[in-house]
Amino acid sequence: MVYTICIGSNEQRQRNMAYARRRLSELFPGIRFSTEEETLPLQMQRQELFSNQVARFQSDATPDAVKQQFKQIEQEAGRCPEEKAAGIVRLDIDLIACDTTVYKPEDLQREYIRRGIRQLDKT
Repeated sequence: MVYTICIGSNEQRQRNMAYARRRLSELFPGIRFSTEEETLPLQMQRQELFSNQVARFQSDATPDAVKQQFKQIEQEAGRCPEEKAAGIVRLDIDLIACDTTVYKPEDLQREYIRRGIRQLDKT
């Protein structure tokens, strides 16, 4: 199965994005990453910029198992419910699509995600 994901952070962005790439590369050899982009926050009180990046990899794991691995990486990076309520996103890893199944159709409308997917389609 081919997975398309998005990674984001608005707290210690450089460190947390690098951590996500390292951990994802360990779990999913052959993963490919688009260029990291800085974006404005959407629907949040906290106005810190986000770093976002799209990635694509192949895995035989089920979507539920993959999402569980994402949650584990987010927790390792220090993500907790209290910070989320305050608008602090140390690390967020979302499953956008698996093969032809789209999990986050609203995310596919975001231009930075569309750019990342186009970039990955070319490689």
